[in-house]
Amino acid sequence: METIVGIKFRSTNKIYYFSPKGIEFSEGDGVIVETARGLEFATVSIANKEVDESEIVQPLKPVVRKATEEDLKKVQKNLEDKVEALRITREKVSAAGLNMKLVDAEYTFDRSKLIFYFTADGRVDFRELVRTLASVFKIRIELRQIYERDDTKMRGALAPCGRPCCCTTHLPDFEKVSIKMAKIQGLSLNPQKISGVCGRLMCCLKYENDYYSEVYKQMPKVGSKVHTADGEGTVESNDLIKQTARVKVMLKDGSFDVKTYNLEDMKIGERQSTEDIDSLSDTDKI
Repeated sequence: METIVGIKFRSTNKIYYFSPKGIEFSEGDGVIVETARGLEFATVSIANKEVDESEIVQPLKPVVRKATEEDLKKVQKNLEDKVEALRITREKVSAAGLNMKLVDAEYTFDRSKLIFYFTADGRVDFRELVRTLASVFKIRIELRQIYERDDTKMRGALAPCGRPCCCTTHLPDFEKVSIKMAKIQGLSLNPQKISGVCGRLMCCLKYENDYYSEVYKQMPKVGSKVHTADGEGTVESNDLIKQTARVKVMLKDGSFDVKTYNLEDMKIGERQSTEDIDSLSDTDKI
């Protein structure tokens, strides 16, 4: 077992482990740590705690110190100065006629570098812009191209559900989300209904996908024959949440009726396979 302290940086929800080196930390404390970019300010997310060495990526870097009042003032000044840096840079981008949208800016804690984040439809030749900005700010300039999901994560937004986007509140990383997940869950394949603010498929499609995928394989295939208490019938649709199926059965008088049956009340000949999803069209029933 080894004692760690978990910290978060401003631009990410991911927790990084550092060695407290004998310093006692509380959740919410400001700390100064050494990173590949130099000294950085971060916030304690997990107070001193013992974890198994298998959970640690070695070597475990030490926390330099607790943030002082002077450190906090420096962080605040960096945040204030970036607003003016963004204004000036947007003017320079417009004057240069570059097809790019500035999203955010960030001074490193020690102000050794000024980083700008931008989105663009393709590659942008910003070499001349970097030289111009370096002469204006008298500091090392770095431009980083990000994408739609990163843009939403950095700036924050309200999701279609009315809550803040998951990427801005708790997701440490973006997970792979596919249209196949929406099909298995029986959702409308209208892009406006299953896309997030960023225009990509909503991250929450991933949350319950394991459940839907497992239940999907237990349900009878739509269009297949099943045996019920009322006789043989044809499956018309499935409800994965209730684990029921709507089945068209022939009654004793020769007429047809559509009834709902629980999964355990049917004798199933052919079950669904998630491999079949790839061949479904947008109008197919699931």
